[in-house]
Amino acid sequence: MPPENPDSAPERPMLGTMKRFLPYLWPADAPQLRVRIVVAMTLVVCSKLIQVFGAPFALQGAIDRMAGGSRDGMWLVVALVVGYAVARLGGVAFDNVRNVVFEKVGQVATQRLASDVFRHLHALSLRFHLERRTGAVTKVVERGTKSIDTMLYFLLFNIAPTIFELVLVLGIFLQKFSWWLVAGTCAMVVVYIAFTRWVTDWRAKLRQQMNDLDTGAVAHAVDSLLNFETVKYFNAEVREARRYDDAVKAYAKAAVVSENSLAWLNIGQAVITNAMLGAGMALIVFGWARGEFTPGNVVLVSTLLVQLFRPLDLLGMVYRTIRQGVIDMGSMFDLVDTPAEVTDAPGAQPLAVARGQVRFEGVQFGYDPDRAILKGIDLDIPAGATVAVVGPSGAGKSTLARLLYRFYDLTGGRITIDGQDIARVTQSSLRAAIGIVPQDTVLFNDTIGYNIAYGREDATPEDVADAARGAAIAGFIQSLPQGFETRVGERGLKLSGGEKQRVAIARTLVKNPPILILDEATSALDSRTEADIQATLEAIEQGRTTIVIAHRLSTIVHADRIVVLEAGRVAEQGTHAELLRQGGLYAEMWARQAQEREADTDLAAE
Repeated sequence: MPPENPDSAPERPMLGTMKRFLPYLWPADAPQLRVRIVVAMTLVVCSKLIQVFGAPFALQGAIDRMAGGSRDGMWLVVALVVGYAVARLGGVAFDNVRNVVFEKVGQVATQRLASDVFRHLHALSLRFHLERRTGAVTKVVERGTKSIDTMLYFLLFNIAPTIFELVLVLGIFLQKFSWWLVAGTCAMVVVYIAFTRWVTDWRAKLRQQMNDLDTGAVAHAVDSLLNFETVKYFNAEVREARRYDDAVKAYAKAAVVSENSLAWLNIGQAVITNAMLGAGMALIVFGWARGEFTPGNVVLVSTLLVQLFRPLDLLGMVYRTIRQGVIDMGSMFDLVDTPAEVTDAPGAQPLAVARGQVRFEGVQFGYDPDRAILKGIDLDIPAGATVAVVGPSGAGKSTLARLLYRFYDLTGGRITIDGQDIARVTQSSLRAAIGIVPQDTVLFNDTIGYNIAYGREDATPEDVADAARGAAIAGFIQSLPQGFETRVGERGLKLSGGEKQRVAIARTLVKNPPILILDEATSALDSRTEADIQATLEAIEQGRTTIVIAHRLSTIVHADRIVVLEAGRVAEQGTHAELLRQGGLYAEMWARQAQEREADTDLAAE
């Protein structure tokens, strides 16, 4: 498992992380994107050639002509000045056309990376998602996917062109001036890069701390808002606001320190670049005094150095952005590298359900290696039968449903459907054959129609309407002003418990699975609603292999067989009448619940 806060994961090497996203930059299956990159890089070269050989030399020629004192060549000077302006315009035009050409490459790379991460998160095991912090994970994915476009842009259109321009400038300096100017320029670039890297590494630690605090604040805010009912139940609004305020204050303090450090970086960079500019121009002035150089040479050197400083000034920001991108993408790749706990076996075939017989054969399982939940369960559920599983809390009832869905792999034994080991078939086909009505129905924040149709991707409006009638919720939906287009709110909170359960039932009816699991589907409802929904559930059980996980025994007296679990083992099994005659654990539970019902009836009568 990755750490609870993925931002605090060990930082990946920059080169290794960059290699991870190169396939998104140069996709093998998209030659048109490769063409765009080639065209964009060609435009980069053209832009730099114009900026280095066009504008500076045109301006130098104009200055030398004017310094000569003769006014006969005025139109030539005008042409040189206009050429200087046109060259500058050409550089800007090439740069912007380059951006237009490359934009699709960056967006497609971001889209592909985001899709890959999203698919992987859904492929991870239930254990990962139960232990995750939703706000922290979504923040990591958001920062990681956004960083790829920025990193691609800076790597291709800042670092590479800057190196190319530096080589051209050094060549001009060596040819027209002296090796002292070349050596000074190289020394300046080396000192500049070393200083920038040193300060940026220091700032990266500050930025990492700021990210951790930001992620923690967002994660707490999301968690608190998702549990707003609990907050109100315990009158904890002030407490939650205080905790969030403390988190935001800590982030603000770290952000101030981080931003102040940026000022020192900018000042240091300005000292290095302007020292080189002054020294370079002074060297040319000394040469001019000896008759070696012209006034235009001063302008040429000044223009070339200023043009070189412009991307170098951005180099600090570029390096910081790339380093931050590496941190963000490293955290995201930690998620991508998290292995799926449950995977399809090599050569797994689709499940073929002919009858729907389910067997648990010596099933052993524990969520933790040192704490066993199921200790050798043997259970045969005939095709088309309704089998109820009851028992005390912690006996392993809901665990059976999770194992049948193969959310976890067994530690011992096997589970078969029509004789096929579910560990040897594809997970997709297995889960397509099973439907569930859970105790806690969570709906998407969308329409009622969308939530019902979610049971099957190709469900038609007629299928949705038939399922609503089968779940006895069609009348309620028709009474709503917007009918099936009524939005249910976050987690379906605009609907009552009974309405949500009926939507869950309708969703399962749309799926129309041969195997059905009812996981305490009515335990959270009042008696009247429970009785209404129970009749609907018994109707949809007909013709399906049904496993009913129940707490209230009154809801499963109709079952063909009742299995009583205790401490991870099958303690008793039989029909309702048979188990009552045995006078064992089931009879004891029945008597206790009967007394509770009588007590509730007496209280209601009073």
